[in-house]
Amino acid sequence: MTDGKQQLTIWGRVNSVNVQKVLWCLAELDLAYERIDAGMQFGVNDKPEYLAMNPNGRVPTLVDRDYVLWESNSIMRYLCLAYGERSPIYPQSPQARAGVDRWLDWTLSTLQPVDRPVFWGLVRTPVEKRDMVQIQKDADAAGAVWRVVEAQVANRRFIEGDQFTIADIAVGTFVRRWLGVEGVTKVKLPNLERWFGEFANRPGFSRFVAPPMS
Repeated sequence: MTDGKQQLTIWGRVNSVNVQKVLWCLAELDLAYERIDAGMQFGVNDKPEYLAMNPNGRVPTLVDRDYVLWESNSIMRYLCLAYGERSPIYPQSPQARAGVDRWLDWTLSTLQPVDRPVFWGLVRTPVEKRDMVQIQKDADAAGAVWRVVEAQVANRRFIEGDQFTIADIAVGTFVRRWLGVEGVTKVKLPNLERWFGEFANRPGFSRFVAPPMS
């Protein structure tokens, strides 16, 4: 969508978890943008023109006029700093912001590596090619990591307290995948499910993250 007020372009396919983060963040900030399909079946991300913007050849990539930025969590931070000065989703105080940043870093360093084999194994691998024994082992490893979030939200409405932040976006896109995959035994995490319910009806989540996984 675009109305000319902003000159933001997002390159990336809508079924990418990292693109979903950025689109959800844009919705929270009520920012106009244009999105261009890239990655997987759309290609584009292996073309010289794209690699000139993003040498990793991954999605998403943000173009803001003559400024280019890649890495989803960095893009969310930038959008908040550049266009969401009054938005509470990226708090101002050093301690509160550091708490949010910690979860953004943790998502990439710890959560995404254990999410990927389960998601790809159950969603992007044909049934006849699935190694269910290995996928269950991967799910057990992921469940152990999700216990960290289970403990964090035990006495909090959101990841960092009573206020929804981009930490909830970063982790929330992955929890949708974790709760949505079927075919494996998963550890019971009632606090996690309660926290999921706190943001599951937010418009950005409903539009970009909640649709069927692919």
